[in-house]
Amino acid sequence: MRLFTVFFGISLVLAVAQSGCNSAEQKNKSAGPIASAPAPVPADGARRVTTAEVKELLDRNEAVVIDVRNEASYNAGHIRGSKLIPEAEVINHLDELPKNKLIVTYCS
Repeated sequence: MRLFTVFFGISLVLAVAQSGCNSAEQKNKSAGPIASAPAPVPADGARRVTTAEVKELLDRNEAVVIDVRNEASYNAGHIRGSKLIPEAEVINHLDELPKNKLIVTYCS
């Protein structure tokens, strides 16, 4: 059971990290929002959060931000308080991720 939980956690973190980098939502930005239409559900099922939501969650200590870019990109600029864990290394750092907070990943 523990192996299944670890595998599921790894899969979820990697899916969120990769989907953030390759989001189809960015391709549709030029179309503009339609006021009466509900927000589209991403095909990967990963929850998307706005910057305002992230700020509020961080203020309430309910989230952590993980930067999944490479070290050079992180050093060039990053979200204050974010932790660098490159996408390829996430699996090696699972024990560092909190189980009681929302994990927000970003790559751009």
